Amino acid sequence: MNLLFKPLRIGALELANRVIMAPLTRGRATDDGVPTERMAEYYAQRASAGLIIAEATAVSAEGRGWMNSPGLFNQKQQQGWEKIAERVHSKKGRIFVQLWHMGAAVHPDFNDGDQPVSSSAVTLKGALKTPEGRDRQFVEPRALTTDEIDARVQQFVTAARRAVDAGIDGVELHAANGFLIDQFTRDSSNQRVDAYGGSIDNRLRFMLEVVSAVSAEVGADRVGVRLSPTNSVWGIADSQYEQTFVRAVERLLPLQLAYIHLLENKPGGDDGIHTSIDYLTPKLAALIGAQAVTKLIVNGGYNQDSAHQTIVGKQGDAVAFGMPFIANPDLVERFKTGAVLAEPDTSTFYTNDAQGYTDYGALVN
Repeated sequence: MNLLFKPLRIGALELANRVIMAPLTRGRATDDGVPTERMAEYYAQRASAGLIIAEATAVSAEGRGWMNSPGLFNQKQQQGWEKIAERVHSKKGRIFVQLWHMGAAVHPDFNDGDQPVSSSAVTLKGALKTPEGRDRQFVEPRALTTDEIDARVQQFVTAARRAVDAGIDGVELHAANGFLIDQFTRDSSNQRVDAYGGSIDNRLRFMLEVVSAVSAEVGADRVGVRLSPTNSVWGIADSQYEQTFVRAVERLLPLQLAYIHLLENKPGGDDGIHTSIDYLTPKLAALIGAQAVTKLIVNGGYNQDSAHQTIVGKQGDAVAFGMPFIANPDLVERFKTGAVLAEPDTSTFYTNDAQGYTDYGALVN
């Protein structure tokens, strides 16, 4: 039996299979971050995934810096997620939503000219499209004070509560890819000299406070965390990343979370984001596998065969697929039948209509 199709208990949920839909930012929410009916259709089409991890969703207006990305910081946004949860559950699907604060990656154009916030006043390398024009370069953020850090922790808590109240099955905390939590974790972006900077444990403090507070609010069995140890997007890096992320997993495991989601491409399979030739998955998988509660979801360029072998080799309990789910809403069935996978149209990844979003056909209805 292909282990991808074997059921798996993750936290509070029994998953029908181990084919996970990775969070994919698609830019189909309204200008105000309200999820749309089109988004509900999109996720319902993909409900046969063992678990859908819905796209990165802002915990506050201040933390939202991606065009037409959704939020979970007001009632209209919560109501939009209620419709998505209803549609997915009507197809017997399971869905978490990924929560993020983009930190230094938020351009002032998104917040009436206000300076973005981060762990330290370190400017990211790169640019994003903003409401005022395309590809505006990142600006220098200001370092959050200790009191302000407490308020950002609470933003994650409130968004998580809204998600669960909307009927979403749980939340994934985005601690990867150079956003606010990751900006505290990495020593290239965190240059603080207080209790949130310096040592590895200090740099992990913000992440652990967020995870602990959200777990206390909605239950640790409805919480996952995404990490990207070897990701160096926007110049974010860590001079001792192996020690940092081994320690991160060591500190997370006692919290008995539903899962840790590890984004890391194998050497030789680099997608242009992961630049390190090192590979931490085996070491982190051994740590996670030594306990019985928190499951490991791996993500990074897998196909059906390599995903199966990863589970056989105890390098992960489930495998998340990103781009294959864009063009193949029935990816699980295609894997089961050996059908050829459709290729996604990259030009429509971040547009704001149905083309390249809900118009990909399924082999079976």
